[in-house]
Amino acid sequence: MKPSHARPRRVVERIAPLLTLACALAAPGCTDAEPAAVDPYPDPGAHEPMAGPGAGHVAIAADKLGAVCAWVSGGPDDKTQHHNLVVPFEGYLFMPWAPETAAQGGVSLFDMSNPCQPERVGYATTKQMRETHSVGFSFEGGRWAVVNHGEGIIYGGILFWDLADLTNPKVASVLKFDDFLYPDAYEKVTLSVFWQGETVYVGGGNPGVYIVDASDPTQPKLVEQYTFDPPLRVGQVQAIGDLLVVGSADDARAALLDISDPRKPKPIAGGDFTVRDSTGKPRKYYFNNVRDGLFWATRKDGGGGLMIWDIRDPSAPKFRAEAVTNGKGGYVFFHEDRAFCGESDHAVGFDISDLDAIEEIGRWTMTGDLDTATPVGNLLLLSVDDKADKEGAAGSGVVPLLAAPDTTPPRVTWVWPPDGSKTLRPTSRVGVTLTEMVEPKTAWQGSVRLYREDLGPERGTVESIVQAQEHLVNVTPRAPLAPGRYVLQVRAGGLRDWAGNALQEPFEAHYEVLP
Repeated sequence: MKPSHARPRRVVERIAPLLTLACALAAPGCTDAEPAAVDPYPDPGAHEPMAGPGAGHVAIAADKLGAVCAWVSGGPDDKTQHHNLVVPFEGYLFMPWAPETAAQGGVSLFDMSNPCQPERVGYATTKQMRETHSVGFSFEGGRWAVVNHGEGIIYGGILFWDLADLTNPKVASVLKFDDFLYPDAYEKVTLSVFWQGETVYVGGGNPGVYIVDASDPTQPKLVEQYTFDPPLRVGQVQAIGDLLVVGSADDARAALLDISDPRKPKPIAGGDFTVRDSTGKPRKYYFNNVRDGLFWATRKDGGGGLMIWDIRDPSAPKFRAEAVTNGKGGYVFFHEDRAFCGESDHAVGFDISDLDAIEEIGRWTMTGDLDTATPVGNLLLLSVDDKADKEGAAGSGVVPLLAAPDTTPPRVTWVWPPDGSKTLRPTSRVGVTLTEMVEPKTAWQGSVRLYREDLGPERGTVESIVQAQEHLVNVTPRAPLAPGRYVLQVRAGGLRDWAGNALQEPFEAHYEVLP
């Protein structure tokens, strides 16, 4: 839904006469031209209200810290209790759930205002959904989510949910991919999705990256398929502006693609690389994430932990740091200066404030294949995607980490294209990474905007689609950019985390678009 600018302009109209009067009473030389400098765009925090209450701002008893204080189940049809990540959405906790086999899946939303007594407020189920490792959202023309799709072992692709009614989500559409074939869990499947503007990028194993036109989520269309030679078993895909970061599933390879033309990816010379440990030995990893200009891979062989590569120069990725445990890598998520990994028989947390001295800060266990540990606010959600305690409905456990509510706001940690770039294409997009997941609704043109430098934000703001997926925020112009200089502005008071903390440190980057 496109935000209205009517309210801020009325504010300007009310302020202008007061400024003119103040000018008349002031020293000679003051003119009534000053009101024109008032920014007519909305207050960065004036997005539409959340549907839910957000994180609970309640103190948690010391005896509940570090252990599961409540279980979160998808609902009555969640027979296997196979879960993966959770994400904040509309003041609720959004959880997709489904086993690998797509026997029965769905989405559920939870009110977490009392963290140790979660209340399920929304629920829907389908037999067309399989295990989902990421969720993309859009507010264009409604309220939508995209996840992985699967029907048995033969059919698969992506599935769009209509979230107009958060208490009763509906399947909006399914897009099948012809070369899906499940029996190998990594070869020809859909493993991740990333929604940027009107395009969804899908990680599909050996078939590569599927590129989907999602301008109408009820009628998505496959428009392109990018394949690698030799094949790259694509797992995670993440778009940050003009860069597509492509990880592999259970392999030691990764690739960085130029998506300045969003539906025609191009390889970046030097950007197809082998992930190695500190000794230079290639190491398989299970999945990955990107933040701070770094590629974070969850080490799978020779122990678990993290292998961290610097990709700030996509043409020359280089090893940066590692943390080795005795686990077996799953997924990695971030909260401020901490990273959390599921490692099959346990989950582990790291202090990543100093990459030259990464420290382990905790371990947690629960029944099942514990691949996912998702931090939200002062909580950690532990989730298993196999061998769960089905009788106890114990697929996801709520673990309070801190007694006090989270009060630290998110910060921008990296931007792509880099600040100062002078070769942007008219079809370019701009993206940033932050220290933690943000509420998707707080990513809008009031909080993040791109504008013509010569015209300023008042007259030069580019109409754009602004989206957040986990801790990544992208700005997608609705039309090709005209040649000229532009400013990306991430405004203080706009983007908010799960606990409602608003970004305090504004961020700017400057660009030049060539003809």
